[in-house]
Amino acid sequence: MGLTVAGRRLEAAAWDGDEDRAALVLLHEGLGSVGLWRAFPEALAAATGRRVLAFSRFGHGRSDPPPAPRTAAFFAQEALDVLPAVLRGLGAERPILVGHSDGASIALIHAGARPVTGAVLIAPHVFVEPVTLAGIRATREAYLHGGLRERLARHHDDPDAAFGGWCDVWLGPGFERWELTAEIARLRAPTLLLQGVDDQYATLEQLDRIERGAPAAVARVELPARHSPHLEAPEETVAAIAAFAAGLG
Repeated sequence: MGLTVAGRRLEAAAWDGDEDRAALVLLHEGLGSVGLWRAFPEALAAATGRRVLAFSRFGHGRSDPPPAPRTAAFFAQEALDVLPAVLRGLGAERPILVGHSDGASIALIHAGARPVTGAVLIAPHVFVEPVTLAGIRATREAYLHGGLRERLARHHDDPDAAFGGWCDVWLGPGFERWELTAEIARLRAPTLLLQGVDDQYATLEQLDRIERGAPAAVARVELPARHSPHLEAPEETVAAIAAFAAGLG
């Protein structure tokens, strides 16, 4: 399955479910892709009975390269320019967005600006913490010297583009001032927050800020996991999302 957005191809995949209810649309992390969700989409479709849709952002997975080098405006561009076109192509109006890490930040921005049925934010980033930058620097070392590039090459046509498009933004000059306070204040869709208590890239203050600043009805679940609870605590993660989705359209 594939999509064409602005003349460029995006890898996409779908898992069947009730077409009369809002679909779950997955937004992957900074180094993610359709394939790197692993068994999570199928488990989510089975637990919710809903369609589950996923796509790889430009420069990730089997998608075409991005049209231009990424900058700090990347999150807003993905949320407000690219994602609306993707949702139209997927036939997923008013979805339940399920974002992980960078994908959760994109989901939050979109949900504050466009109509959605709900938002599930897994390990979202809404401001830059020292632990985040330290984790990214350690991952850069693993990419350059620890075999991470070879592992990512199994999932991305251009692992250097995927890695650079993530790492270079986060470690770029001035990015430590990036934050989503204004976007949080516009979040009105029902929202589920999920984070691992041992997240190596962020503290639980990320969730605290969303809870304090969002006018939305917000539920929160802390999980026995690190940065990827959907892979590290999959049963608990799927159960929490299924319970949340059961109360939506």
